[in-house]
Amino acid sequence: MTWPHQVGVLPRQADCFQDRATAQQLERAAYGGDTIVHAQVLTGFGGVGKSQLAAHHARTLWQAGKLDLLVWVTAATRDAVVTGYAQAAVEILGADPTDLETAAHAFLAWLEPKPGTTRRWLVVLDDLADPADLRNLWPPDSTHGRTLITTRRRDAALTGNSRQLIPVGLFTADEATAYFTAALAAHDRHEPPDQLAGLADDLGFLPLALSQAAAYLLDVGLDCATYRHRLTDRASTLTDVLPDPSGLPDDQATNVAATWSLSIECADQLPPAGLARPLLQLAAMLDPNGIPAAVLTSPPALNHLAGHHNAAPGQTQPEEITDAEATQALRALNRLSLIDHNPSSPHHTVRVHQLLQRAVRDPLPTDQHGRLARTAADALMAAWPEIERDTSLAQALRANTEVLTLHADGALYQPDAHLVLFRTGQSLGEAGQTTAAFHYFLQLANDTQHHLGPDHPNALTARRNLAYWRGEAGDAAGAAAALEHVLADVERVLGPDHPDTLIARHDLAGFRGDVGDVAGAAAALEQLVADQTRVLGPDHPHTLYARHDLAGFRGQAGDVAGAAAALEQLVADQTRVLGPDDPHTLIARHDLAGFRGDAGDVVGAAAAFEQLVADRERVLGPDHPDTLYARHSLAKVRGKSGDVAGAAAAFEQLVADQTRVLGSDHPHTLIARHNLASFRGDAGDVAGAAAAFEQLVADRERVLGPDHPGTLATRHSLASFRGKAGDVAGAAAAFEQLLADRERVLGPDHPGTLATRHSLADLKGDAGDAGGAAAAFEQLLADQKRVLGPDHPDTLTTRHSLANWRRAAGDASVHQPPDR
Repeated sequence: MTWPHQVGVLPRQADCFQDRATAQQLERAAYGGDTIVHAQVLTGFGGVGKSQLAAHHARTLWQAGKLDLLVWVTAATRDAVVTGYAQAAVEILGADPTDLETAAHAFLAWLEPKPGTTRRWLVVLDDLADPADLRNLWPPDSTHGRTLITTRRRDAALTGNSRQLIPVGLFTADEATAYFTAALAAHDRHEPPDQLAGLADDLGFLPLALSQAAAYLLDVGLDCATYRHRLTDRASTLTDVLPDPSGLPDDQATNVAATWSLSIECADQLPPAGLARPLLQLAAMLDPNGIPAAVLTSPPALNHLAGHHNAAPGQTQPEEITDAEATQALRALNRLSLIDHNPSSPHHTVRVHQLLQRAVRDPLPTDQHGRLARTAADALMAAWPEIERDTSLAQALRANTEVLTLHADGALYQPDAHLVLFRTGQSLGEAGQTTAAFHYFLQLANDTQHHLGPDHPNALTARRNLAYWRGEAGDAAGAAAALEHVLADVERVLGPDHPDTLIARHDLAGFRGDVGDVAGAAAALEQLVADQTRVLGPDHPHTLYARHDLAGFRGQAGDVAGAAAALEQLVADQTRVLGPDDPHTLIARHDLAGFRGDAGDVVGAAAAFEQLVADRERVLGPDHPDTLYARHSLAKVRGKSGDVAGAAAAFEQLVADQTRVLGSDHPHTLIARHNLASFRGDAGDVAGAAAAFEQLVADRERVLGPDHPGTLATRHSLASFRGKAGDVAGAAAAFEQLLADRERVLGPDHPGTLATRHSLADLKGDAGDAGGAAAAFEQLLADQKRVLGPDHPDTLTTRHSLANWRRAAGDASVHQPPDR
């Protein structure tokens, strides 16, 4: 025999092979620090190109003359390993080919390092299926030889001592696009780079999938855009958009859809036997980028596993599955590289490749697919906390619901709309993403009507939520108009005393108050409380919530002391019924503190807000929107108490935290910026305040629109500080335009419109027209009495201003603006 010598046949190098970073890592990993690495284990998901990388590495060493012996063994079974070793022994040692075990061990003995031995060798064990197959068959550690293994397994038995595990991942975006470009160009096909990049993303950057997709494109004659459309068509299976067996590229034996079947079977045989496959099926319905552990170990998930688990001999029902067994099944899937299981990441514990998910879903019968979708929805609901203290968990649950909705094919609407659909939209709103919640419920309202009909209770509930979040996003008038129609339909379908009818009445009253009809809102809520007490009882949560809003609108109508007294009683009742830490109890405490401050007890209000901030941080967490809002109110009341600089400093920190948690364009962040600018101006930096408000107006117009009440409020403050900075004429012109816009958007009787008239009247007096100011205030006072009532704080302020300007108009020698 002559040297160098090769045993076995290396796979041919794939067309357009990508010299990936892993190839260089494999070369460098031959030595790990001060410890020589004798065995390297390439492990990873099926289809990532482990064999190609191993073959490339072996071929590179061979062609560079760095090997005397190269042995390539297909290691799918123990018998295959023994046979490969025996063949090497036959060719090198002349061993007896009829006694495979003896020959195999003779070959391993030959590999043992001996004095004077200089033969350089590399043994490649490709596609090792089970680490146990190498028991007593590991090549020895040698200074002249190395072992390279490819496997989907990640068992601890493959590492340790002088063995090094090297994970093989997916293509990078650049590698995937480069591969597509080269593969198509070889056949004189060229596609737009953005389409190739998009297709690579659609296929999850899996090398095997990319090669088969390229072959399909070429054989069928499709352009990239058309293929991407077929790929996302739910009527097609993964097999439908891949080459048939005769058209597979690079000597591949199976298409992507069949690549993982053996691994799934092996994982299902690992203890606890029979759980890996149904757990993978459940995971296949959810977000490939991360599934919280709490979902896959929830009671609905465990019941699903129990239903697919074989009963023990003599039992008619399978045993209950524990969360520990479910976790063990996840570890089994992880050992076969079918999932990435990371227990240290509680919100993205399990990641599954999107094509594997599709390969698992495609064969499911329609009825089983539907049941699985509903089970996944049940599992999400079971994992969803009532109080979203952890924003990352809430985001993960919403992302999983979004993916589930895409895969469910209508199952979440049969026999009715699953609760998780509503919980997702509510979660968006509770996180402060009011505009996103509005758009979510817009889609849900369309979907529920499509699947269930316009008069189905779920469709009506979706419409009510749509109207509610429309109002919360800033369009209170549109919300009120929409809720009038919803209320009529709900009352017609469900009756006047149905809980959903009462909720719709509650929402409608609230938004009527928000658009300026405070007295009407209070009257409607008063009647609602009476009806809810009769139908639901005085301690029902909905009755308590209506009492809360009734107190609030009474306060806005001018009865601040009455509102504080009502909220004090409400806090006591909610503490008794709901508990002191219930979010609604905390909200009532928030409003109680606010009205105490409005009634003149600023010190008491500040103390109450300080305690509320501490309680909300404990119950909801420091980054919850309600906690941030309590900090907002605390800073504001501190400013009202005279600590203007302290308020500005508190708002500066709050804006930073809200930007980090909610984003720079979130409505709450914009409101905090508004107050920060205002208190900076009150602290003496009038020009800086005006500049800050000018920037804020631009941002609010971009984010909320020019007619949003928040945008109009910021324009009001901007005009006010321009006047304080000395530009009285410019401020007056700005208020004139603002008044026209507020009358158009909010109506002539809205408190914001009345406030603009008040500021405009003041500026007339400041400009020297005391008589004009007095006349304007006289008309304003009459309107405020009619709209707000004679005892409302704004009405009282106008009476005071009117008296001042009347005095000023009667004394022509007065040149200084009157004391207001």
